[in-house]
Amino acid sequence: MVSSIAAIISSLLNLYVLILIARLVLEYVAIFARDWRPKGPLLLLSETVFTLTDPPLKAIRKVVPSVRLGSVSLDLSFIILLIAISITRGLLASV
Repeated sequence: MVSSIAAIISSLLNLYVLILIARLVLEYVAIFARDWRPKGPLLLLSETVFTLTDPPLKAIRKVVPSVRLGSVSLDLSFIILLIAISITRGLLASV
């Protein structure tokens, strides 16, 4: 029973990692093509991706500030969230 619940949670975490990667792609497209705006189904997909990923990223940003490297600010929240998910998946695999 416990292992099946752990497997379901692990699958959901895998899906969430894919959603985070989709967010990363959308953010890079917005950086490199500044005049690009999603339309139609892609707009719905991007809104869903940002709605699902914004709350944990914002919570991490409140606790961990951006790292300043000269004139560049490095946001570590994405990496921290991926590491936390990876650790959680590892703990679930041991159950």
